[in-house]
Order: sequence, then structure tokens, then C-alpha cells
Amino acid sequence: MSSKHLSTGSTCPPPVAGLMRCYSMKYCPYAQRARIILELKKVKHEIVNIHLRQKPEWLFEKSPLGKVPSLELDGQALIESLVICDYLDEAYPEPPLYPADPWSKGQDRMFLELFGKVTSVLYKVYFARGDEQVLKQGFDDIKAGMDIFEAELRKRNTRYFGGEKPGMLDYMIWPWMERIPVAQKFASDVIGHLPDDRFSKLLAWMEDMKKDPAVKATYISPETHYKYLQTSLAGSPDYDMPE
Repeated sequence: MSSKHLSTGSTCPPPVAGLMRCYSMKYCPYAQRARIILELKKVKHEIVNIHLRQKPEWLFEKSPLGKVPSLELDGQALIESLVICDYLDEAYPEPPLYPADPWSKGQDRMFLELFGKVTSVLYKVYFARGDEQVLKQGFDDIKAGMDIFEAELRKRNTRYFGGEKPGMLDYMIWPWMERIPVAQKFASDVIGHLPDDRFSKLLAWMEDMKKDPAVKATYISPETHYKYLQTSLAGSPDYDMPE
């Protein structure tokens, strides 16, 4: 991964013909999705990190909405994390990440949509600024969203949502599950840990996912996530702070 996040006034690094490039931000969960799949598929690529508060002028040539991730190859670009990850799964078919059965694939895509019940609330917790009512309601909502996935993992009776190995659903929800302990740090005086009896399958899944090589390659500790978010809440996100 490139070290420094490039900002306004910077020059875009010259591309290398035939080399995939991912425009990213170190702490962005959407960009982490793309980086996980690039690692998993063993796609030769480079990372160009972007300062999202002071975006380089040239970023909009690579990403019309000014967002990351953006995947570029030989002057053409794709945006949106799910679009990028689906492209990578089709262009580099090993290992396959979706079920071969169309109905099962449709269910996995449906659960990706349902995970919005968790992702949307995480940011409310981050920005609660100590408001106990917001924090408590936020964690009640997070747990309600996670209940759906605990029940589904129990129903499938498998180690991962993808079976005995992680699939696309596992990898696409992971970046936010990685950040659940960070949200708990923000609310440690209001809520306790996730109850083991309520989320036994998901908690075991989280420990297994942390051992996955592609996840390990992009993993950031809760302590580092927390330090970064503190700088962001203070108005000056330090994308390049040492871990």
C-alpha cells in the first residue's frame, strides 16, 4: 500500500500499463472491501491513497463522484465497492465467491442489503459524542441488525456464510464487523460486550475471519481505528498517523 494520502495540488502518479490500480483510503470500509478481494484473488495491483477531506483535483477523472474505491486499468475506471468486487470475482474466477445456485446467490445479495441495518447505525455511534441515549439506542439497533445474521449463520449451520470458506457475503460485511469493537470503545461506559449467548455464531465467525489471509492483509486494530476516528471527530482526520 502506498504510504501517504495524496491531497489537493498533488500530481497523480503515472500509471503502469497493464497494472491494476486501486484508489483507496486506509480507514475506509468500502475501499477495504476492494483491497480484500484484490488480495484474495492475488491480483497484481498498486494502491494510491487519497486524502478525502482535501481531494486531489485529478481524482474526479478516476472517480466522477470523488469517492473511493475506484479501480483503474489502462485508462478505464470502475467505481462502487460492490461493482468492483463483482468485477474482480468474474475476471479472476478462482476462488469463486458466490454460490453457483442462482437462488442462493440472490439470497447472499439480499443479505448484503440487509446489512445496511448495521452499517448505518455505526456512524451514529461514532458521532454520538457521549450522548448516552444515542449510544444505547445505537447499540440496540446494531444488535437487532446482527440478530438477522446470527440467525442466518445458525440456519446455514456452516463456519462462514459461504460455507467452509468465506464467500462474497463474508468479505463484504467484514469491514464493518471489524469496526464493531471500535464502536464498543466509544460506548464502553454505556454498554458492555456483545452477549456471548446471543451472538455465539457471529463471535466465532469474527475470530475465524481475522485469521483469513486476505482479511489479515487489510486488518487494522480497534485501537488504531479508534485513534483515527478521534482525529476525524476533531475535524482533522489523520490518515497517515503511525499505527
